Amino acid sequence: MVRSMYAGVAGMKANQTRMDVIGNNIANANTYGFKSSRATFRDMYYQQIRGASGGSATRGGTNPSMVGYGSQIASIDLLMTQSSFTSTGNPLDVAIAGEGFLQVMDPDGNIYYTKAGMLDIDPATGALIDSNGNFVLGTSATDGKLDSTEPGSNKILIQVAPVQASVGKVETEISGKKLTITSTNQNKSANVSFTFTKTTELPDGKDVVAIMDGTSSAINIQINANSSFASMADLQKAINNAITEANGGAHAGGDFVFSMQPDPFADGPLTGAQIIDTATADYDGGSIDLVAPGADVSADGSFLGGFKIVETGLRFSGEGDVSVEVTDSADPEGYNVTVTTAGGATYTGFISQERADISSGSGQVLLKNASGDANDTITLSYPNTTDIEANLNNNVTIGTATASQPSKELGWGKGTFTLTGGTEFTEQDVGNLTGISIGADGTIMGTSAAGLQVLGRIDLATFANSEGLMQSGNSYFTATSNSGDAELAIAGENGTGGLRNSALEMSNVDLSQEFSDMITTQRGFQACSRLITVSDTMLEELINLKR
Repeated sequence: MVRSMYAGVAGMKANQTRMDVIGNNIANANTYGFKSSRATFRDMYYQQIRGASGGSATRGGTNPSMVGYGSQIASIDLLMTQSSFTSTGNPLDVAIAGEGFLQVMDPDGNIYYTKAGMLDIDPATGALIDSNGNFVLGTSATDGKLDSTEPGSNKILIQVAPVQASVGKVETEISGKKLTITSTNQNKSANVSFTFTKTTELPDGKDVVAIMDGTSSAINIQINANSSFASMADLQKAINNAITEANGGAHAGGDFVFSMQPDPFADGPLTGAQIIDTATADYDGGSIDLVAPGADVSADGSFLGGFKIVETGLRFSGEGDVSVEVTDSADPEGYNVTVTTAGGATYTGFISQERADISSGSGQVLLKNASGDANDTITLSYPNTTDIEANLNNNVTIGTATASQPSKELGWGKGTFTLTGGTEFTEQDVGNLTGISIGADGTIMGTSAAGLQVLGRIDLATFANSEGLMQSGNSYFTATSNSGDAELAIAGENGTGGLRNSALEMSNVDLSQEFSDMITTQRGFQACSRLITVSDTMLEELINLKR
C-alpha cells in the first residue's frame, strides 16, 4: 500500500514539473527569439516480486514479476525549430534565417548567444549593443573598410568616416579627432604670391639660398577656389596659365614645375575642387618660393630654368616683441635662425624644411647673404594670436578669417600652396548618420555626409549541438560541454543563415500544443492525487479491521 502512495507522489512531482515547463512556454509566447522546451517522463526503479524462470519439457516458463515506484522527469529538451519573422521597421533589428546565433558580451567579458536581434548603437561609445545594453560582437570597420575578412568576436564600433578632402572641404586631424574644415564661400578667387629666389653654388661646393629682391614685386595670380583639379598635372597647368596671364606672357624662367612627394596625410579619392592625394589643411602659414637651380637672376627678376618648391615660411603668434635673424647656412637643406625675445633671451636653431613657431606681437626679420652682410629687413606687425604668412621679401600678408578662426591653406608634400583672402573656413564635426542598414551577410552600411560607407559586420556563431546550449535568461544561451564550442562564420555561410533586416524572429511556442499538453498534464496530476487518496482509504480499511 505504501508503494502506491509513493508512486502517486512521484507522478504528481513529475506532472508538476511538466506544468512548470508548459507555463514558462506560454508566458514567453510573445518573447522575440524565445525557444520553447518540452518535458518527457520515464519510469523509476522497480522492486522484484518474483524472478523469471525458463520453460522445460514438462512446464512452461514464467516472466518476472516487478512493482514500480512511479515516474520521474526524463529530460527537458530545447526545441530549436525556426519560427516565423515579424517586420518591425527598425533598421537595426535583425532576424537569423538559419542555425546561427548572435554573439553578445557583458561588461565582465562573459560571452552569450542569442536569437533576439533587437540592436541599437550606444551614443556614449558608438558600440553596437543589444536590448540589454551588452556589446554585440563581430568585425569593426575603419575609414569605411572592414578590419578583417575573417569572422570575428570583437566589439563592433560604429565609426563614421570623415568627408573626403577638397579645396572647399579639407580633412585634417586635430588632437586625434577627425574634423572637417568647410569653406563658406567656395566660389571666390584667392591670390597666390610667388617669391623668386635662386640657388648659388659656393667654391666649396655647398649650395645656399639667397633672397633676391629684384626690381619687381612678387607675381600675384588667382586660382578659383571652386576649380576642379583631378591631378598634380592639372594643378601645374592651371598655375602656369595663371602666371602667363598675370605676367602678360610666358615667364622667362619657363614653366612652373612641381618637385615633391604627395602629402602622407592626404585622403583620396577626392571630389569637387580636388587635387588627388595632395590636399591637406596646413595651420603653419608660409608661402611658395620658386627656386631656379643654378640660374642667374637678371635685374628685372626674370631667370631661366625650372622651378621647385622649398619651405621658408615662419609662423608667428602675438605674445610680445621679438627679433628674428635668418642667415644662409653651410648646409644647403636649411637656414640658421637666431631669435631674440623682448626679455633679451636668445635662441639659435636650424630650419630644415620645417616651420618655426615664434611668439611675438611685432618684430623684424633680418635677411643676410652668405657673407653675413644684411641685405633686407622685414618689419612684422600683426594682432595678438593671429597667424601670418610672410613671403621672405618686402611683402607680408596677415591672414584673416571669420569667427576668430585663423586663415587656412592647402599643402602638398614639402611645399606649401597658400590660398589667403579668398576662402573662409569653419571647423565642423564629421556629421551624423542619416541612414543605416544591415545586409544578409551582416555588413552594416551607413549613409552620412561622406556618402555610403561600411560601418562593420555582425558575425554569427553555430554549434554542433545547439539543443545542448544552456538557457541563461534575458534570451541568452551559454555553451556547454554537450553543445560544443562556438564556431564563428560570416552570416549566410556554414549553415548560419542570412540576416533579415528590420525583422525579428518570433517565439516558436505552439499554443495549441501547449494547451493540449496542459490538459493531459492536469489529468495526470489529478489521477496521481487520486492514487494517494485511494491508497489512504485502503489503509484506513486495513486499520479498521482491528475494531
